[in-house]
Amino acid sequence: MFNGKHFYNQTLKKTVAVFGTLFNNIKIVKQGAGEMRVPIAYGPRKKFLARIESDTKDNSIAIKLPRMSFEITDISFDTESKLNKFNKRVLPVSGDETKSNVVNQSVPYNIGMQLNIYAKNQDDVLQIFEQILPTFAPEYTVAIKDMEGPGTVTDVPVVLTGTSIQDDYEGDFQTRRSIIYALDFTMKVRFAGGVSEGKIIRIVDTFFYSDTENRATLKTNNPTGEENVRIAVDASDEPPLDDTDTITTTFGFDHG
Repeated sequence: MFNGKHFYNQTLKKTVAVFGTLFNNIKIVKQGAGEMRVPIAYGPRKKFLARIESDTKDNSIAIKLPRMSFEITDISFDTESKLNKFNKRVLPVSGDETKSNVVNQSVPYNIGMQLNIYAKNQDDVLQIFEQILPTFAPEYTVAIKDMEGPGTVTDVPVVLTGTSIQDDYEGDFQTRRSIIYALDFTMKVRFAGGVSEGKIIRIVDTFFYSDTENRATLKTNNPTGEENVRIAVDASDEPPLDDTDTITTTFGFDHG
């Protein structure tokens, strides 16, 4: 199962980076202040809420709103996207035509991501919210490089699965108001194993026969003169064949 060979495809790291990049250029317009870019960072929602609700003491500065945060909420196996585990992907080796890289079938997983939007008035959060929703109907597909092996490009759907709203408008005048819009996403990611070295098939030896009724007489030699007999290929034949780069394939045709 585990052969002791180290590999690290940085699948989760790339997934988090791509998700954050989708929302790192959202801007809003404030009256009297013009256009401003909304900052985004990875982190748990509770940490940001604690900073928002904390008092400004000892000359500390409260967190600036609006802003966004995102985090991984769930990792689960994707049974709907599972493929045959015996499938393999053959990748060329740059600069060497006699070798190839082999990657076993990747395993599909659903990565749950939550994007939180924080603001202190409804107009700011609605500007951000309405810029995101039209992009997802309900999914948006991005291409991630080298996820299933070197030189590969994998399409990863990002699906918007739900939204929720929290508005803390009750309280005294000293309590800071915070409006939070949470958007839940699912990223359909594939985890691949390590890369192993494969051999290139350079010669294919194919034999066709027409008598489909006598297929059982197919042999490696012809001592009795039956039909549909495949004569063994010697090492001295042209081109030279050997066990490492030769495949013998037999096809049957019934011409009536």
